[in-house]
Amino acid sequence: MFDFGFSEMLLVAVVALIVVGPQRLPKVARTVGHLLGRMQRYVSDVKADVSREMQLEELKKLQEQVKDQARDLESSVRQQADSVESEFRQTTSEVRKSIEDDAPAGPPMTPAPSASEAWPAEPAAPAPGVADESPATDPSVSGESRPESGRSGS
Repeated sequence: MFDFGFSEMLLVAVVALIVVGPQRLPKVARTVGHLLGRMQRYVSDVKADVSREMQLEELKKLQEQVKDQARDLESSVRQQADSVESEFRQTTSEVRKSIEDDAPAGPPMTPAPSASEAWPAEPAAPAPGVADESPATDPSVSGESRPESGRSGS
């Protein structure tokens, strides 16, 4: 902090010894030491406060930059979304117009039958002369053996 050499400190000590006197010199030296210590602590506290304030200012600037970048990104995303939405609406209107132009002028088309109307509830009976080949009536599937005209099933 102060740039004192040995010779300057010796000169101050001699002047202090003459002015204060030998009996009070230790007490005055102790008081001066305490005051110098307090002054050093005060200076270091001020330095720390200034450093914290500078860091706080840097953080505030950084926070503002991040907020600005977030706003820019948000506006960019909104512009892109609006652009895509307008293109989508334009394409949709073109497709609808194309469908309306291509539609026949006749009666409106009836909707396709629902699944319950399209399929019958009961399966159709087999046509006459067609053998039913379901596994339930096939003797080879059920495991039963029927003797055929005089042969034994062993």
